[in-house]
Amino acid sequence: MNRTQLLDPKVFQAMAAVSAAAKKGLGDPGLAELVMIRASQINHCAFCLDMHLGLARKHGESEDRIHFLSAWEETEDLYSERERAALALTEAVTVLTEGFVPDEVYEAAARHFDEAALAHLIALITVINGWNRLMVSRRVPPGGRQP
Repeated sequence: MNRTQLLDPKVFQAMAAVSAAAKKGLGDPGLAELVMIRASQINHCAFCLDMHLGLARKHGESEDRIHFLSAWEETEDLYSERERAALALTEAVTVLTEGFVPDEVYEAAARHFDEAALAHLIALITVINGWNRLMVSRRVPPGGRQP
């Protein structure tokens, strides 16, 4: 099963357009991939992990930075303050079970991203969460292979 079979083509195209616009507006393809990997880890989306791990490597991310992403808070030497703010925001937006995104998390991200980049970052986090939910609910395995 491939992704285009999961949605009406117009819905797929719209989600893909949001993804592309958010990535382009963020302007840092490596960071975009780290954000998408982290959300996909939280959401247990093997399909998206498989895709974005490969893309992160393609964009030059090191194996250490990829490997330790799930423990980014404990590895201060691997991620910049800007990246850490983006990852904290990713977690806060992905897991809304406690209520709103904490003010301190949002404010930390706002210190590292201008208004436009912050809007693109939030859009990227939102759309990867949408993709994760589509793939997980349809039980799409890594690489789109049939189970």
